[in-house]
Amino acid sequence: MTSLFPALTGGFADRPALRFGERSLTYGELAAAAGATAARIGDARRVAVWATPTMETAVAVVAALLAGAPAVPLNPKSGGKELGHILTDSAPGLVLTAPDDQLPEPVRALSRLDVDVHGTGTVPMEPADDSTPALIVYTSGTTGPPKGAVVPRRAVASTLDALADAWQWTGEDVLVHGLPLFHVHGLVLGILGPLRRGGSVRHLGRFSTQGVARELNGGATMLFGVPTMYHRIAEAVTSDPELVTALTGARLLVSGSAALPVHDHGRIATATGRRVIERYGMTETLMNTSVRADGEARPGTVGVPLPGVELRLVEEDGSEVAAYDGETVGEIQVRGPNLFTEYLNRPDATAAAFTADGFFRTGDMAVRDPDGYVRIVGRKATDLIKSGGYKIGAGEIENALLEHPGVREAAVTGEPDADLGERIVAWIVPADPQSPPALEELADHVALRLAPHKRPRVVHHLDALPRNDMGKIMKRALAHD
Repeated sequence: MTSLFPALTGGFADRPALRFGERSLTYGELAAAAGATAARIGDARRVAVWATPTMETAVAVVAALLAGAPAVPLNPKSGGKELGHILTDSAPGLVLTAPDDQLPEPVRALSRLDVDVHGTGTVPMEPADDSTPALIVYTSGTTGPPKGAVVPRRAVASTLDALADAWQWTGEDVLVHGLPLFHVHGLVLGILGPLRRGGSVRHLGRFSTQGVARELNGGATMLFGVPTMYHRIAEAVTSDPELVTALTGARLLVSGSAALPVHDHGRIATATGRRVIERYGMTETLMNTSVRADGEARPGTVGVPLPGVELRLVEEDGSEVAAYDGETVGEIQVRGPNLFTEYLNRPDATAAAFTADGFFRTGDMAVRDPDGYVRIVGRKATDLIKSGGYKIGAGEIENALLEHPGVREAAVTGEPDADLGERIVAWIVPADPQSPPALEELADHVALRLAPHKRPRVVHHLDALPRNDMGKIMKRALAHD
């Protein structure tokens, strides 16, 4: 396998590579710093990375990949119990961190390697075997302790190259983002992606619409964000001409990690004339589908399978869904070079995750439009509602509810019903808490847009929806309210 980062040794020494706030590194400086850190990693079997949104994290992960030591990104917001589980499970020999970081108790017990972003070293020969683990990324652990997905170098390279094809991503692109660096979106796509292309990334440290406007107006060409960020952008574009100018001039606006509500798509498009495109991936598969840069940016869809990715929808009995009708719901299964190899120390979970013919069971439910565009309707465990003999995806009802002027935020779940099997429950954050929309009004609104059997039967009004660090709604918390 060729290098993950050819630009580190490819004569691009003076080209900008990374910028975090006022701090920046060229490819030459990054090669020297990562090379020096890689030498200090030595023959460590695995290394943890205290993954703050800093230059040190980026250099540490690049150094680990150069050294052939799988990196285990640690979320600095994780509690002691979760960190303890991850460290016991992955058994890293070192923790790479910024010199000033104060580490909590479970992490403090590890041998510490402070990353010097001004270090001087040479880039070592990278591992030749593309099945060598690159990262061990821990899942969110919604159904038990987090599992460590072992992501090989092959998956990183194939996903980033497939996205280069889909997004026409080149070394001339400058990416801006403000995402955390302990997960696939912020780290693999947001940091390793530009470095593999020979382009550059400007990390905001902390997301703000002002930061987005400043960087896009200052030469950046692409923006990566999650729906929470684009929601803030959608609210700001009506009164911020500098932001409108910035977004209008961007080459590509990409949203991921959760569905971007259709009404936020619309508000951004109306103000700027630019469409946000969505892609679909997960820790175990990296990226599976995307709207292409030269394709139709259709709100509510995640586009088509990326080059090299096989995707199918299956019924509960395992039979394949043949229909491309935009209505028939099935579980997404994928196969390709983008997949993880195993859950660390969990052969039982690994075996259960794959079909006999090598497809990964994503647990995500979707429909396919006639032209092959994939529309995700929710998670099998929390978003598939079986009501009155129908299989209904919560996602499309949520989008319909968000089109109601009285709804600021919406989530949909199912609960047992003696007659229907399950009834549809809407959890609403009203635009005006003093005058929340009534159940009958919301039910009629959904029935007119979708179908009568998709209308909510119960509504709860909330001050806010429970969300995780990535802005995803935590529906299990709702169900136990």
